[in-house]
Amino acid sequence: MKRKYLIEYDRANCIGAAACAAVAPEFWSMDEDNKATLDGATKNSDNSMQTREVELDGSELNNLLESAKTCPVNVIHVIDKETGEKLI
Repeated sequence: MKRKYLIEYDRANCIGAAACAAVAPEFWSMDEDNKATLDGATKNSDNSMQTREVELDGSELNNLLESAKTCPVNVIHVIDKETGEKLI
């Protein structure tokens, strides 16, 4: 069963390690400035913060969570939309 999650990405503090893109290329890509971009995201005016709502099954969620856990500066957060629980 799929559930809705909100991905919040603090792009301003990304150091460009590319771990997220290596683990979950279906969510992340690397931009020309060597920072990750959350594909399909809504971006604020200066692109320092990106958000995306997704509907995922268990294996897709695990892949997303793994990409967030690999971030050395912890700028990727995943929130369960139903419960409001911050998973990462």
